[in-house]
Amino acid sequence: MDKPNFDFIDVNIPDFDSEFFCLWLSKVVKHYGKAMGEISFVFVTDVHLLKINKEYLKHDYYTDIITFDYNEGNSLNGDLMISYDRVMANAIEFGNGSVWDELCRVMVHGVLHLIGFADKTDEEILLIRKEEDFCLTLR
Repeated sequence: MDKPNFDFIDVNIPDFDSEFFCLWLSKVVKHYGKAMGEISFVFVTDVHLLKINKEYLKHDYYTDIITFDYNEGNSLNGDLMISYDRVMANAIEFGNGSVWDELCRVMVHGVLHLIGFADKTDEEILLIRKEEDFCLTLR
């Protein structure tokens, strides 16, 4: 089993614990009967992720995460681009807890996309939120 990779582009996340995230996300992946392949979490600024959103998805708005899925069979593989600026803003705006809690939620949201959960319809959004909540209990 591979471990996720963590990269930081113009972003510093205080007290980021890569070992914690490796163990927790491995537990999540195992729960869904998948294998951890090559997953890269790339933490960037709002400006950086907006540029990617425009270029690859033709969306002209800020977002907290973009998931690029390269799965092969049962093995989860992908690049998860996360705006740490958006994570911090959402923690305040939505009041779901601390920046740490919001960071965990966004990271597992991307992993759930790789597992196969979508969030295009209201029904899908309710389901992925329920799964996020469950995964957060696995920490």
